Amino acid sequence: MGAMALGANLTSTQVLAQQDRPNRPNFEEMRARRMERIREQMEVKDDAEWKLISERIDKVMEAQREVGFGGRGRGTGGGGNDQAGGGGGARRGGGGFFGEPSPEAEALQKAIDSKASPDEIKAKLEKYRESRKDKRAKLEKTREGLKEVLSQRQEAVAVMNGLLE
Repeated sequence: MGAMALGANLTSTQVLAQQDRPNRPNFEEMRARRMERIREQMEVKDDAEWKLISERIDKVMEAQREVGFGGRGRGTGGGGNDQAGGGGGARRGGGGFFGEPSPEAEALQKAIDSKASPDEIKAKLEKYRESRKDKRAKLEKTREGLKEVLSQRQEAVAVMNGLLE
């Protein structure tokens, strides 16, 4: 009986320990698999060529995370609608796949949640839009850098993988 209780306790402890681990290893594994899949699709055999291409892909992926998904700021949960209805909302919590929210996004959300004056919201909105514009420009620059090192076929693969438009 005691052995069964000890075994059950160890199993539940292992499950809790796995739940407490940060999501980073899973993200890194997914990223590595995606990169290997892209390399295979691009048919890159030479390690030196892949090093150059993969470094630029990494820069594009980081710039994409900075811009966010669905036109939203980092950490806002992507393409869904954050309807008004009482403040925070679990999806804006930050962290995880989308990274931390930008300071401009946090400031704008705080102004919305606190029902700030129209002038304050306007100012925060302008800063947020300017920040998004800068991040989109950086993304386009990194995409151009990637295109410079790709063949026409590799560029098509990059488009189909969401790295280029």
